[in-house]
Amino acid sequence: MKELYESQRAMRHMRKAAMQRGVIAILDVGTSKIACLILRFDGAERFRDSEGVGSMAGQSSFRVIGAATTRSRGVAFGEVSAMPETERAIRTAVQAAQKMANVRVDHVIACLSGARPRSYGLDGAVDLTETMVSDADIGRVLAACDVPEYGAEREVLHAQPINFALDHRSGLADPRGQSGNRLTTDMHLLTVEAAAVRNLIHCIKRCDLDVAGLASGAYVSGVSSLVEDEQELGAACIDMGGGTTSLSIFLKKHMIHAETVRMGGDHVTGDISMGLQIPMATAERIKTFYGGVIATGMDDREQIEIGGDTGDWEHDRRTVSRAELIGIMRPRVEETLEEVRLRLDAAGFEYLPSQQIVLTGGASQIPGLDGLASRILGQQVRLGRPLRVQGLPQAATGPAFSASVGLALFAAHPQDEWWDFEVPADTYPARSLRRAMKWFKDNW
Repeated sequence: MKELYESQRAMRHMRKAAMQRGVIAILDVGTSKIACLILRFDGAERFRDSEGVGSMAGQSSFRVIGAATTRSRGVAFGEVSAMPETERAIRTAVQAAQKMANVRVDHVIACLSGARPRSYGLDGAVDLTETMVSDADIGRVLAACDVPEYGAEREVLHAQPINFALDHRSGLADPRGQSGNRLTTDMHLLTVEAAAVRNLIHCIKRCDLDVAGLASGAYVSGVSSLVEDEQELGAACIDMGGGTTSLSIFLKKHMIHAETVRMGGDHVTGDISMGLQIPMATAERIKTFYGGVIATGMDDREQIEIGGDTGDWEHDRRTVSRAELIGIMRPRVEETLEEVRLRLDAAGFEYLPSQQIVLTGGASQIPGLDGLASRILGQQVRLGRPLRVQGLPQAATGPAFSASVGLALFAAHPQDEWWDFEVPADTYPARSLRRAMKWFKDNW
């Protein structure tokens, strides 16, 4: 845990240094595309620390000066599966974005959508030595949280304080400077598989880039797709990507839960490819142009030419009705949404004051999906597009870029995390063992 704390702090320092230089790259390594945005930070804004422990909502101090996407290779289920191919794809995207921006970048902030995230809600309490809450007290109360045994093969990606209480006053966003005797906190801890994180960092380093930050894809999609009221009152963001569908739940402007379902748009394409016996590229084209999930009487009559270049005239001239195509796509989309519903139920989503659901991500663009989703998920469902940010090209404003835009907002205004505070060295949350060692040293 100490090594992790130090490495996360090192990344934060690197991010600050990059922002003072004025440019930083954003890298969204997905299963179907790799997107790179280059941000320029202007004027005095970039030297100003974000205020408090609050949210990152609100317009930011940066401008997008370069953007590029390339087809993803060597990534499966949001995780690196073939290092050299992913490395080439990342290089392609970063070089194209640098060319557009006419600037060289050394630091990137990346997000990962796979790696099987797991959420924990923790709480801690300390008595205050002074009457006023200081930074050191926040460090102490965060260190007092009882961290569960999450396993040696997992790593903490986010550890955010989501609520503070001072004596009997709860719901404080930032208690610093306030008076009281006892400080308590609730913290959200998100762990992911360490191997997936290591592979991604190694891959980015092989492209001669330094990693100045890592974020969960589910988290940053929610940051860019949910409006401020939704983040405050309770909402779920469902980011339907190519290889995975990420879901994050927000309340009081903080993420309180995140998970990933290992199904996405590529699985729908695979079903079309197998069902119609056509190559994946053709299946993707047919899905994009003619796909849907709700069939009407008209769809029986609408014929789609499949085309092909096998040389077999009969085979290449085949047609399929749109109703048949919908019949292939719908079961997989339903299965994905059913799985999402199970995860939302398990997370206790129905107990939130508001239960808005926002669909985003590339696969959310299937016509009729919002209607099907509201039937399966049983809530108000809307389709979400990411916030507009300065300089973002029109081509990168669609739902497929929610994670990239959210990551840009995260880079500009990161929420305070556990490693932003000076945590007393003897209370790193592997506490029981560390205390025992200290007692052993002091007494022998």
